[in-house]
Amino acid sequence: MVRLSKIYTKTGDDGSTGLGDGTRVEKTDLRVEAYGTVDEANAAIGLCVVAAGADRGPHAAAISRVLTTVQNDLFDVGADLCCPIEPGEKPGSRLRVTAGQTQRLEMVIDEHNERLKPLDSFILPGGTMLAANLHLARTITRRAERLSVGLLSAQGATTNPETVRYLNRLSDLLFVLGRVANADGAGDVKWVPGAHRS
Repeated sequence: MVRLSKIYTKTGDDGSTGLGDGTRVEKTDLRVEAYGTVDEANAAIGLCVVAAGADRGPHAAAISRVLTTVQNDLFDVGADLCCPIEPGEKPGSRLRVTAGQTQRLEMVIDEHNERLKPLDSFILPGGTMLAANLHLARTITRRAERLSVGLLSAQGATTNPETVRYLNRLSDLLFVLGRVANADGAGDVKWVPGAHRS
């Protein structure tokens, strides 16, 4: 269980921070960038939850429930990335993202995507306020994924590959939910290539 009694410690004033295993690294370290961007994605999803509360669409409440579960998962992802895998680490000794969490996202994607018409164009981030926020969260999640892929490439032995799979699937889910929030795709704003060239 986490217990925070003091908010500032001054230990990071030199530009370093502590990983979950106690190791001190620069705040620009790739691992810190990865889990920090996961945190940023989580904050963006928080905005989506708020927007869902104000949305009158028929699926807003379901979207909010899914996203609240995702927010908890993202803390798991951040905790996983924050603690490098130790040599000989026993399964279950540390909080690690599991394939089951990723598969749950796939089930939600399939559930919502089956009623959406196939796209005949790329869509612009927009439509309803909820959809726009979902697209913003999607792009931040993609950045978190790219950083986690870089971390996996650089430090594969100490990084759980399931974190990358989870973030990849989450960005897909956010895209689908963005369409759901736009009246199941009827309100999607389509890209018209070269529409404003002179």
